[in-house]
Amino acid sequence: MLNNQLVLEINNVKKYYNSFLALNNISFRIKSGELVVLLGPNGAGKSTLFSIITGLVRADSGSCFINGCNIADNSIGALENLGVVFQQSTIDLELTVKENLLFHSRLYGIEINSVEKVIEEELTKSGLVKKVSKKVRTLSGGERRKVELIRSLLHKPKMLLMDEPTVGLDPASRISLLKKIQNLKNKGTLSILWTTHLVDEAEKADKIIILNKGKIIAIGSSSEILGLAKENNLAKAFLKLVKEK
Repeated sequence: MLNNQLVLEINNVKKYYNSFLALNNISFRIKSGELVVLLGPNGAGKSTLFSIITGLVRADSGSCFINGCNIADNSIGALENLGVVFQQSTIDLELTVKENLLFHSRLYGIEINSVEKVIEEELTKSGLVKKVSKKVRTLSGGERRKVELIRSLLHKPKMLLMDEPTVGLDPASRISLLKKIQNLKNKGTLSILWTTHLVDEAEKADKIIILNKGKIIAIGSSSEILGLAKENNLAKAFLKLVKEK
């Protein structure tokens, strides 16, 4: 169930790389329990925006608030409410599954005794409990993504960011991840921002933000996007709106 609490607030964000304007006056809001898909072609500016939200890159102007904390001047307060699954894997291949998860827990000051049971439960749900002592290097791409998702949620964030998380996954792993995210969304307590260039991954979102050439060209529900483009197919609507701009 959605409520009116703002979890992510982006206000007039601009970002230049030398003279190239990568993001041009980006503004949007995400409420508690809302699943939002940031949809755009390659080079649209999705990863730059993602980097600003996670504090890896500083905006040239504008602001980003996570659960009321400005990432620019209170990064610790902002990031403790944020879970992240990056496009490129950031999990240590030489550590075991359990070692990776416990290391993350320590970074967030979580007591090991309180989190070990949670880790076992989440690995069981994901079908990975038998691989708890295996090095991550031995896992498939889909299995690594599952571990990264478990890791991103251990500190109970209010906001989950996922940057092109299905890139490189086989079809079965991709479908499994999409179902997992939908289940998280259905619980109604976690806000999710999912960046992708694949239109079908946006179909069940509460809100779709279409980004192209550094600008938001459309924002709304799936039906609102269809109405704006005067199409009855989301893929056609996306292509039409991107082409027009």
